[in-house]
Amino acid sequence: MSSTSGRTDEGHGRLGSVLSGLAVALGCVLFLGGFAWGAVVYQPYTVPTESMVPTIKVGDRILAERIDGADVERGDVIVFKQKSWGDMLIVKRVVAVGGDTVACCTNGKLTVNGKKIDEPYLPQGEAAETKRIPTVEVPEGRLFLLGDERSGSLDSTAHLTEAFNGTVSRAAVKGRVDAIAWPMEGMLKRPTGFEALGGISTPGPLRLILTAVVAGAVLVLGGAAYGPVAKRLGRRRGRRTEPVGVG
Repeated sequence: MSSTSGRTDEGHGRLGSVLSGLAVALGCVLFLGGFAWGAVVYQPYTVPTESMVPTIKVGDRILAERIDGADVERGDVIVFKQKSWGDMLIVKRVVAVGGDTVACCTNGKLTVNGKKIDEPYLPQGEAAETKRIPTVEVPEGRLFLLGDERSGSLDSTAHLTEAFNGTVSRAAVKGRVDAIAWPMEGMLKRPTGFEALGGISTPGPLRLILTAVVAGAVLVLGGAAYGPVAKRLGRRRGRRTEPVGVG
């Protein structure tokens, strides 16, 4: 009986070792693959100004998905660089795209193509009319940008006298902000106020990447922990089955 029991325990032990090895291997693939995927798709930036408060604060570390400027939609928060704006990386919100007519304000609200836009991302108590905008027609292939903190933002309204009515070329886009990595505030909310004008963008694969990294870490830790746990359980089982002498 004890011989059969020993062979059974040994078989279970081999199977457990194989499964734990597979778990560790799969976990490494998911963990390292997730980080590699994230490094390819996302670029981190640190925001130095208050122009996007309260959405993004000074010193926040953001993650911007590397996308083509052609994929930018109204409401997106983007990172861009344009020589006429100082040739530095800047973060602003897209409120109008090529072919749109933008103005402010009607009943205290920004209008795009004559439609009033709800902007819940503005600072509490601040109306859109904090910044007056004359009627501007956005040229094709360009974007009209505003900061969420309207009163102190150097955005398209500060460049209205320049060529293209203060707009920025889609080619200047470096990425679309998906999340605030530090402090860990998570994914940016997609603004719904622009839906009446057409579709809004969907988030990038950040959630899927984080899921892969977390799942990988759990598998690696679980698989690595199997050996010590199995040995301890085996020793306890061995002590319980030792024959007791009679004399």
